[in-house]
Amino acid sequence: MSARVLVIGGAGYIGSVCARVFAQAGHDVVTYDDLSTGHAAAVTGQLVEADIRDRATLREVLRTKPFDAVLHFAARSVVGDSVHQPAGYFDVNVAGTLGLVQEMLSAGVRRMVFSSTCAIYGTPPQLPLTEDLPFAPVSPYGETKAMVERFLELCREREGLNVTCLRYFNAAGAMPDGSLGEAHNPETHLIPLAIHAALGKRPPLKLFGTDYPTRDGTCVRDYIHVLDLADAHLRAMDRLLEGDSGDAYNVGTGNGTTVREVLEAVGRAAGTPVPYSDADRRAGDPAALYAQSDKIQSALGWVPQHTDLDDIVASAVKWARSPRY
Repeated sequence: MSARVLVIGGAGYIGSVCARVFAQAGHDVVTYDDLSTGHAAAVTGQLVEADIRDRATLREVLRTKPFDAVLHFAARSVVGDSVHQPAGYFDVNVAGTLGLVQEMLSAGVRRMVFSSTCAIYGTPPQLPLTEDLPFAPVSPYGETKAMVERFLELCREREGLNVTCLRYFNAAGAMPDGSLGEAHNPETHLIPLAIHAALGKRPPLKLFGTDYPTRDGTCVRDYIHVLDLADAHLRAMDRLLEGDSGDAYNVGTGNGTTVREVLEAVGRAAGTPVPYSDADRRAGDPAALYAQSDKIQSALGWVPQHTDLDDIVASAVKWARSPRY
């Protein structure tokens, strides 16, 4: 079923890949992004350059042409930055989403897939992480996403908004053809930081914490290829278009990988070891986070196709060697 989809934050890393995948699947995509962290060169379809908090532009866009659904990626998302500047995070992530949903409902657009995060779980009481765990975020960023999920659940129950929240783990990788990839400034994610260090594009990496209760003393995380995330969005949207009211799902591989194992994989893909130095733990970093994704596999038939870390890293290295933006 072909749909007209508004992609909020569609010039960013995950949003741009999802927009491309949706267009390839036959959907009509319009991208809405203020380009504060995204890139015009990454956009698929028409670009509306505007802030999510710009209610007048949202109203005009949503009412000018009929949209079947919204993909919502726009957010401030640097955990450390949120600790020092929480007001800006609540303004964009919470207030921005509230305004978006109000304009959607006013325009009669009642389907949304929302970009959430495993950060809503905080320091987990058990592993792997399941969707029924209580929200216990340890950062303002995680708190904003938890608040939005609670708000969207109320809108589903009481205002007829059909919405699915996808709780990402660690997105990584790039489009196989090298056309889209990760390009943040500043960069905060481990895999691109390690790649840039290996390629000599930045100073040696700092390895934060080597004394965790894990198999090699470093943090364990669940790395998922961005194309598998896009497939999860596509399946979630298809189900909403079929009349489903939506749900919340973890989107991860279920495989835990240590920081040292990531550095080794980057070294293999780049052909040179990652230079690094040991550093103290960062406050708020749980020892391990990885998903149980049985729920989305059962409900939506989603199964990750890119589970080999070397393959994920190789696509990211290809992008880093010759980024298009």
